[in-house]
Amino acid sequence: MDCIFCAIGAGDVPSDKLYEDPQCVAFRDLSPQAPTHFLVIPKEHIPSLAEFREDQEALLGHILAVIRDLAQREGLEGYRVVTNIGEEGGQSVPHLHFHVLGGRSMTWPPG
Repeated sequence: MDCIFCAIGAGDVPSDKLYEDPQCVAFRDLSPQAPTHFLVIPKEHIPSLAEFREDQEALLGHILAVIRDLAQREGLEGYRVVTNIGEEGGQSVPHLHFHVLGGRSMTWPPG
């Protein structure tokens, strides 16, 4: 499999890592869309939230807790968490990932 996020999760591709544990890794986005913009990905290859299985619910809960903790550590009082699903939804890498954006006011609708 040729997945950039799998390679980052395995440590084969360098990233500006904020956090890592056996289940997930968080790193700063290479093309930030806000003053604070990082990604949190599972190390296991899951193509998108649409393909997330019921037996992976604990992993999803863990990732959300990591997002909460990192947002607090980054000093974010408010922030947005986004996951895109499929090409039409704006997903450019077919590996489940959560964008965390903060450090400025977020507008609505997002786009």
